[in-house]
Amino acid sequence: MEDTSLSYRDAGVDIDGANLFVEKMKPFVKSTFRKEVLGNIGGFGALFHLDVSRYRHPVLVSCTDGVGTKLKIAQLTGKHDTVGIDLVAMNVNDLIVQGAEPLFFLDYLAIGKMDVDRNLAIIEGISKGCVDAGCALIGGETAEMPGFYKEDEYDLAGFAVGAVEREKIIDGSEIRVGDALVGIASSGIHSNGYSLVRKVVFDRMKLTVDDLMPGMGITVGEELIRPTKIYVKVVMNLIKTFPIKGIVHITGGGFFDNIPRILPDPCRALIRKNSWEVPPVFQALQDMGRIDEREMHRVFNMGIGIILVVPEKEAKDILDRLSVQGEKGWIIGTVEKKDQNREGVIIV
Repeated sequence: MEDTSLSYRDAGVDIDGANLFVEKMKPFVKSTFRKEVLGNIGGFGALFHLDVSRYRHPVLVSCTDGVGTKLKIAQLTGKHDTVGIDLVAMNVNDLIVQGAEPLFFLDYLAIGKMDVDRNLAIIEGISKGCVDAGCALIGGETAEMPGFYKEDEYDLAGFAVGAVEREKIIDGSEIRVGDALVGIASSGIHSNGYSLVRKVVFDRMKLTVDDLMPGMGITVGEELIRPTKIYVKVVMNLIKTFPIKGIVHITGGGFFDNIPRILPDPCRALIRKNSWEVPPVFQALQDMGRIDEREMHRVFNMGIGIILVVPEKEAKDILDRLSVQGEKGWIIGTVEKKDQNREGVIIV
């Protein structure tokens, strides 16, 4: 047995590096603060004063999510300043489907070895996402875990809390046969289906992140690292003006698993697959992987990040409002009466 004294650094944990990281990230975090944030960064818990005067019957809505294996793309490309946007997007987009305004956000970053510059890039992305969503980044945790993660590996998780008036919760209960489905364009793959993406692109096709994506004038890395769109401001704007009966965030499970989550039992969604512009990345993946069309719509968003269920007479005006906000939208289907032996979503 050796007699030399051991330190935490000898075990692979860099306390000094962690302290430096905290100091350097403070400007990014403070840029997200709302007036309700109390105190400064570094406390054992984060403080947020809910201004109840803004609400009659406030209901808090919470969610948690991660970025998944898209993080592998960040690690392959060495580009880490956008996965933080993905992290925020995957959470706040879940909040707004119930009509909730995102209030604050917390992150969990688990790393194999302290890399201050890389971690700052991640936090910068999280901060940008929070600013875009209008929520405050009020806390988080960075866990250095040598021996658990490889030195260049990390994982991300996020936690968001929002608020909505109890009378204004959007839960799909008012959806009726004849309502229209309005789809809002995605920015690409977003953050779901990357295990299949990597299987197709790297294992089957043997491409690298520096190769051109087949049929596209962009590299594999550039296309696959494209961040998830944050829909908070555009959807909140629509909620203030139009009777939105239901909202669907097209994440894991695609169309088939997500849409039925808000439909009343007697209803099903009829989706017309040629009614919107499908980004070329999805056709490229389908061709390379020889993926069945149903599987594509069950795994990927296929170019539709959010679906609004609205009265048919309001659909055209909503499309006009989306256009004014610089968003692409389409009427992609309708709500029909469900046949006894048919599933909740059919695509024709």
